[in-house]
Amino acid sequence: MKKAYVLIFEGYADWELGNVLSELRRLGKIEVVSVGFTQNNVLSMGGLKVIPDIIISQVPLEDVLIFIIPGGYLWEEENPSDELKTFLNQLVESEIPVAAICAGTTVLGKANILQGKRHTSNSQKYLTKMVPDYKDSANYIDKLSTRDRHVITASGLGSVEFTREILEELNIASPEIRKIWFDAFKHGQYPENT
Repeated sequence: MKKAYVLIFEGYADWELGNVLSELRRLGKIEVVSVGFTQNNVLSMGGLKVIPDIIISQVPLEDVLIFIIPGGYLWEEENPSDELKTFLNQLVESEIPVAAICAGTTVLGKANILQGKRHTSNSQKYLTKMVPDYKDSANYIDKLSTRDRHVITASGLGSVEFTREILEELNIASPEIRKIWFDAFKHGQYPENT
């Protein structure tokens, strides 16, 4: 069975992953695999110490259901490696969903994955500043999260919307269950039958 892979690194924004990883496991019954640049443990922004399950070069393309990139200061301080950019482009060419939130969207921009696709980020100004070669403002959508042709992007303020887009992309649960979930987590509206 294919798995959800999530990139973790020193200072990754752990809260941006909370909803999506929980629902991939709970609603989707999908195994989550953490991916690092090395096997060394990393410390999240929230102080969680995590040891990656595998490193990026070990991820088997044919085993990936979705690849998720959280935000973090790393993306504002360094460019993604050629290895990561090549891997992400292989996923996109194979029509395997790739999802990025907050500063993680700059990785997709620097890998030329956003070109010609509807996308979002923390703001269009932010994306233009962080990705010097960014020239696709016509496809920028001013929403908390959006998706286009297996590429899902979100603002750092849109983790609930990001989760909804991923659940829809992977067709996890029924549309009714996804709506109940969204209304509960976004608007605090609990189903009447609970």
